[in-house]
Amino acid sequence: MAGSKQSHSSSPATTSKSSRPSRGPIQTWQLKQYRDTSPFSEPVFSRLSATDYNPRTTCLVTPSPTPRASRDEGSGFANSSEYRKDVDRVLRDDLGVMYVGLPRFYETFLGRVADLGTASEAVFEKCKEGSKPLFSDGWSGWPEDANQDHVLSWFSELSEKLATFAEDYRSIPTHRRRPLAQPNKPIQGSTAERKLDVGFVDDPRAGKDSKCHWEHILVPGELKSNPAADKSSKAWLDLGTYAREVLAAQDTRRFVLGFTICGSFMRIWEFDRLGGLASERFDINTDGLRFVSTVLGFLWMNEEELGFDSTFTAANGQRFIEIERNGSKERLIIDEVMHRTRYVAGRATTCWKAHREGLPQMPLVIKDSWQYPERNEEGELLYEVTRKGVINMARHYHHETVRIHGADDDVRNIVRGGLDITRATNYRPERSVLQPTIAASEVSRRGRRGGAVAGEKRSKRPCSTSPVKAGSDLSNRVHRRVILRDYGIPIYKASSRTSLLAILSGCIEGYESLYKAGILHRDISINNLLINEDTDNPSMPSFLIDLDLAIKEDREGASGAKGKTGTRAFMAIGALLGEQHSFMHDLESFFWVLFWICIHYNGPGKDIGSTEFNSWNYEHDRKLAGSKKSVIDDEVDFLTIAEESFTPYYRPLIPWVNRLRRKVFPNGGRWKTLEPMLYSSMKEILREARKDPNVVADGREIVVS
Repeated sequence: MAGSKQSHSSSPATTSKSSRPSRGPIQTWQLKQYRDTSPFSEPVFSRLSATDYNPRTTCLVTPSPTPRASRDEGSGFANSSEYRKDVDRVLRDDLGVMYVGLPRFYETFLGRVADLGTASEAVFEKCKEGSKPLFSDGWSGWPEDANQDHVLSWFSELSEKLATFAEDYRSIPTHRRRPLAQPNKPIQGSTAERKLDVGFVDDPRAGKDSKCHWEHILVPGELKSNPAADKSSKAWLDLGTYAREVLAAQDTRRFVLGFTICGSFMRIWEFDRLGGLASERFDINTDGLRFVSTVLGFLWMNEEELGFDSTFTAANGQRFIEIERNGSKERLIIDEVMHRTRYVAGRATTCWKAHREGLPQMPLVIKDSWQYPERNEEGELLYEVTRKGVINMARHYHHETVRIHGADDDVRNIVRGGLDITRATNYRPERSVLQPTIAASEVSRRGRRGGAVAGEKRSKRPCSTSPVKAGSDLSNRVHRRVILRDYGIPIYKASSRTSLLAILSGCIEGYESLYKAGILHRDISINNLLINEDTDNPSMPSFLIDLDLAIKEDREGASGAKGKTGTRAFMAIGALLGEQHSFMHDLESFFWVLFWICIHYNGPGKDIGSTEFNSWNYEHDRKLAGSKKSVIDDEVDFLTIAEESFTPYYRPLIPWVNRLRRKVFPNGGRWKTLEPMLYSSMKEILREARKDPNVVADGREIVVS
């Protein structure tokens, strides 16, 4: 019985930079205009309705327009335009290390399927019977040239026959699914066009002309005619791409099984939040029994064996989870998917809007992620800041380690069943020691106190070092669940310019309160600053979320603040250059959040698509630091960039963003000392900007206390 362990309780582009004519260098009179509008005289210095749910509901949320997080977050590109060339460029990193040739792989993943061994043997014997057996020194009808189209047809037809033969050997009802081969038809649900060679789907009526969505793909497959394609740059990477799409489209999927066939050589694969694993390869024309067992296993697996989270239950058109809180059981009804990370290896953050059964007026946010067990737990930090009364910070409701069959859900022991990667044929110890992950999150220690206080996001990519210590070859991730009492939408969806500025100011105030409570956030980004403009929502008007990367400010050691941490496009220049992270770096990140929104949105939530600044998602640290310096170090250059790059909607903010630039980057450079007064200076500029008639002209202003 699956359960939980208690710890505590976009719109299409309207304008793009490439389509806007260049305005050339800013003229002196324009520069004077931007300077004179300021009252200061400083010197120049990222829905799916619950009613649409089936037991394997999908996440149809468009990738949020946030900057790219690291593998330790891995949740998307800086903007919602996710071009295939960008995806493939970083896919190798997002897949993590892929280990192949692991002994006991088959027993670990297919050995769980009821009746599979007996049925496979009986079906294989049946395949060898008769005057024209299906199997005799190899499979009948196998294309000698291993041509992909011919193999696809052969595989689909043989799988159907095997399923029919096996019907009499299944003690429990067989799941209604079938193989599907559509190598030339894009699968729906990708942000970039993706085609799948072959796979097993949950629609028994699906055929070669059916329109298929990634939500229907249970087991993806990749075929190559050449046996030499059985390597990381070919079949493995292609299958990893499909696994990524499946994980993104199915919001309760914990891992994905798949297969590759290169020539007549087959491997079974598993992709999870540490990367990919594969079985020893076998020749399907030599080991016919193994092939039969594999096909039947994919057809017969239950949802948990396929990798779905069994703590989610579907009934009466709803799905829900149950938690133990304050000594009693509570049922939380899922309303919609808010966010689903689109990557394989990493924290894999997923957020759902929910409510307690019988209390729809009280919004909650459920956040699942896969954390390193060596680090502090976000739930513990949230519990602490809620208890201390930190303002404008999402409030703790409950947190726990997810339990599967009475054990803490983790990758190494539960998902992978204890498989030893050191026995992989391509294992190299140095691959698992201090792997560069970008943005390691904090995960909890075991045995913490129980009970919860009585009484939360779209994509990113941070930078840090894996917590795996030198001398250790085996990293792990633990499945954590945090539930918050506040619900909002990202700051880039603010209904007006004045609302945006008010929210930014409120979040700076919340950050200051958080820091005074001893917590350094370290991941200020457009998805972690939320707004609530719904009068029926009891949540705060503006608040911060996500303490995944936060630390206690006085903490030292290997997991301390010296790592490069944050969402790349918003990381402070000094942080990119390796400075020890301080509150000054986070305050600089607020500036980059505003700068990014003004460039990439032409109205509330209206993402214009890719711009030249998207390269900030991928540039190496020093190059990215240099790119940011070139934006802010000279006022004339900055105003020229802003005039050319800010969208028409946000162009009235140019003089005010420039005033912020002056404060955050005195004399066009970085602060060399800590400056506590920077909080109030930034808030004062934002407050004055909200009085500017050119800024207010677009509509109403919300009140943020």
